[in-house]
Amino acid sequence: MLMAGTILAGVPVAAMAQETSETPETPAAAQPPAAGAAQAAAPPVAPAAAPQGEIVQSISVAGAQRLESQTILSYIRLRPGEEWNQVVGDQVLKDIYATELFADADVRFENGNVLITVVENPVINRIILEGNDRIKSDKIVPEIKLAPRQIFTRSKVRADVARIIELYKRQGRFAATVEPQMVQLAQNRVDVIFEIDEGPKSKVRQINIIGNEAFSDGDLRGEMITKQARLTSFLSSNTSYDPDRLAFDQQKLRQFYLTQGYADFRVVSAVAELTPDQRDFIITYVVEEGERYKFGEVEVESELRDFDSASMTGRLPMQSGDWYDAEAVENTVEQLTDLAGTFGYAFADVAPQFNRSREDLTMDVTFVLREAPRVYVERIDVNGNTLTQDKVVRREFRVAEGDAFNSLQVKRSAARINSLGFFQENFEINQVEGSAPDRIILEANVEEQATGELQLSAGFSSLESFILQGSIRQRNFRGRGQTVGLSLNYSRFSRSAQVSFSEPYVFDRNISAGVDIYRKDYSNFGFNRNNNNNRSFEQATTGFSLRAGVPLSEYSSLVGSYTLNHDDVSIGDEYFRDSDGDGIATCDPFQASRFLCDAIGARTSSILGLTLSVDSTDSRLRPTRGRNMAVTAQYAGLGGSVNYFRVNGKVGQYYPLPAGFILALTAEGGAIRSFEDRGVPGTDDVRLTDRFFLGEPQIRGFDIRGVGPRVLRRPIIDSDGDGIGEVVTDRDSIQDDAIGGTAYYLGRAEIEIPLGTGARELGLRPSIFLDVGGLFNITDPALLQNPLGNERFNPLRDASGNPIYLNPGADPDVTTDDTVVAIPVGDPIPTGFVAQGSVVRAFEEVFLGDSASPRISVGIGVNWNSPFGPFRIDLAHVLKKQEGDDTKLFSFNVGTQF
Repeated sequence: MLMAGTILAGVPVAAMAQETSETPETPAAAQPPAAGAAQAAAPPVAPAAAPQGEIVQSISVAGAQRLESQTILSYIRLRPGEEWNQVVGDQVLKDIYATELFADADVRFENGNVLITVVENPVINRIILEGNDRIKSDKIVPEIKLAPRQIFTRSKVRADVARIIELYKRQGRFAATVEPQMVQLAQNRVDVIFEIDEGPKSKVRQINIIGNEAFSDGDLRGEMITKQARLTSFLSSNTSYDPDRLAFDQQKLRQFYLTQGYADFRVVSAVAELTPDQRDFIITYVVEEGERYKFGEVEVESELRDFDSASMTGRLPMQSGDWYDAEAVENTVEQLTDLAGTFGYAFADVAPQFNRSREDLTMDVTFVLREAPRVYVERIDVNGNTLTQDKVVRREFRVAEGDAFNSLQVKRSAARINSLGFFQENFEINQVEGSAPDRIILEANVEEQATGELQLSAGFSSLESFILQGSIRQRNFRGRGQTVGLSLNYSRFSRSAQVSFSEPYVFDRNISAGVDIYRKDYSNFGFNRNNNNNRSFEQATTGFSLRAGVPLSEYSSLVGSYTLNHDDVSIGDEYFRDSDGDGIATCDPFQASRFLCDAIGARTSSILGLTLSVDSTDSRLRPTRGRNMAVTAQYAGLGGSVNYFRVNGKVGQYYPLPAGFILALTAEGGAIRSFEDRGVPGTDDVRLTDRFFLGEPQIRGFDIRGVGPRVLRRPIIDSDGDGIGEVVTDRDSIQDDAIGGTAYYLGRAEIEIPLGTGARELGLRPSIFLDVGGLFNITDPALLQNPLGNERFNPLRDASGNPIYLNPGADPDVTTDDTVVAIPVGDPIPTGFVAQGSVVRAFEEVFLGDSASPRISVGIGVNWNSPFGPFRIDLAHVLKKQEGDDTKLFSFNVGTQF
């Protein structure tokens, strides 16, 4: 038994691992033997035959470099004084090679002396991975047992190759290959290189099902997690082959058939075969459906004193004659267990008993509720909270020490502790037996998580261009559950700063309180086409808000608030003019929108608010089931300079659908009424800055403030100098002033589409949606006869009744009274009107959009929690709109949410 001792640079280890009976050449890179030893690199030969019966006088070692001779001799069984023969020599070689420390060895016997010549395995200098792109080195290295400064052995190399390939198989890359290489270095050292060919990800090319008669292949494939690779499934990770998923799919098939009444269904076999090109898999299931059963007698037998068997039987969801459904049986067991828990039976045993009749194809089911002692909560232990105070956790418990055990209240307690966001996900309350059979200990074993948040982000919005945001927040300040925060935002049209503080339990009572102090600067009232915006409009709001809330029930709360705002609305100096020569400049409604002129000034708002909210959803951030509702009423007039009453409400319902789809239905509406009489005909009593506005992003498919009442200012142009005025109707060339409404409603139906694991890890959540909304109820501004009392701008009327505002110049024939003059479009403009170039300083105003008729849009959108912040993209098509509405096909936001 001989092995090659040569280690050549770049020679595959696999080739070196082969054993041969041929005599190899002398290793060129072999090191000289130790002093006094025989030739270490002598050609290894089979142990020399010795006369039977000769005794071993001495044993010596040659060729050792790092190992002591005595250490090597300790590895073999042969000792001086024993008899030598061929079998003994073979055993010496086996003992040497069994250590895996030597690349080559031979044994010679001469005159009673045994000479063992060895070539030591090299020492590993470093491990190198090449070709691994899909799995990074930090994932592969822990799987490799070889390490620098260890002795190189072929068996370890083979084991490491197998482990690397298995790692790739777990990633679905069954065509991956690993070729180990060695590079010989000085001092008998080597670099081990694993050359990896990752290959393509092995997909499931086809799923075959044999033996199904009641359901089609497509129906059954739809129940499986594994999907066939198709062009439309590029975002799904479920098309890759996974043996664990194959076993899970068999269980899914069985669950599906059991819900359809096939109680005898079984999967006979499930075989996954590689395609001839070794790239993909073909999976074949052989199934046996069996007969379909119906429910026979279904009843409840209760041994619990608080439960009447007959009454509970009448409330069972399944009836005799219904198709058998194993899932319905499981759900009933869970419901009965929870019901028993609400009555304090912590360990109630609900056991369904089945009686199958193969003749009648019926399944009798008896739910047996076995008697169990009522259990009380002996103690509640909170462990692991190194920062959070005990009381923060304990006050979320819905049961107290000494109370009767209630499983529903324990589940609710766990949900409330989870919603704090202070501890590990999927937190559960453990139940431990107490000091007596009727006592139980509840353990909250928490793991603290970081609750401080520092966010710095930059983004781009189709609405506000570049956006910069920064915020710092601590959600568990000093371990008391308090929230403190500071936020700063800057964009093209808005700047804001806010400091906030919230205390969920004031003086350890179930009363919440909070305060916000803020400064918000907005600019650019007219969000019109082609960026034709009134950039000089500015609204500065400085104020604070105080709030306090009390819970009304487990799922509802009432929050009162007081807000004091100081608003200062201004426009640029270029929009002011001394029209009557008295030295006092006033807002010029010809240069600025007369609606902006109406809004300028400083005012104070003192607002009392009350909000009633109900929330039974499973998550406040991303609900998948349950309902939330909030109704808010606000009264402004307790001091201040404005006086109005505003109310708005919102309700949402969430439903989990089969296959991971989530349906969200939301509705919202509001109205405002002013108690002021501004005394100006054609001017609504609700100020412009207090009205509702509707558009992007509330109702997709429309531009910002693109829905609802608006006034279009159409220039009248004498473009050819013939004295004939023409009204410009091109929407991109006219001024569009959204003036808001005093009532609105919104509705939205949205279905979130589930994606594969890979897409979910990226934070992608696509959805399809339908939006409905309307904004209406504003005083018709066309009734305004003399805006702001400026006599220079008297309205004329065109043939359609729309007002035309003209600059009369010095023509004495043009009166300045309120006479309405009909000027049909196309007729000559009256003489004496001042023109600037070819544009006559006249314009027509058209009031549009004041309609409660619904605007409807449909589309598809994608939410992405990107590294740059939340990203939302929507593609919407408007099905119904009103004249004057501004539509928008595509919109996106990055780095912020509006």
